[in-house]
Amino acid sequence: MKQLLLVFFGGGFGSILRFIISKNFNSYFQHFFLGTFLVNIIGCLLIGIILGFSLKSDYLTQNQTLLLSTGFCGGFTTFSTFAFEKHSLLKAGELMHFSIYTITSIVIGVIAIALGLWVSKML
Repeated sequence: MKQLLLVFFGGGFGSILRFIISKNFNSYFQHFFLGTFLVNIIGCLLIGIILGFSLKSDYLTQNQTLLLSTGFCGGFTTFSTFAFEKHSLLKAGELMHFSIYTITSIVIGVIAIALGLWVSKML
């Protein structure tokens, strides 16, 4: 139960921060979502730092890592987790899995958005 609460509070804070940043920066350019771009890049940097600390030493406890990576970064952006997973595959030399996972994640994600838009129009 404690771990669920850690993810809940971290995710809530991350989501609120993502909302504030996106709301304030997405309107700068017409065809470029600067706020979304910023949170994705910042999220990648943060999850790299958090998981790097967690894997490297006992600097962060398992609960702190859960709060910050799964909770905060998960709420702030899911792209950070996606990028970290890709990095892990590349580091492990899994080029085929990297390619398949990356391409299918992007393609199925775009298809799911299109499907969701289509379903919403039908209802």
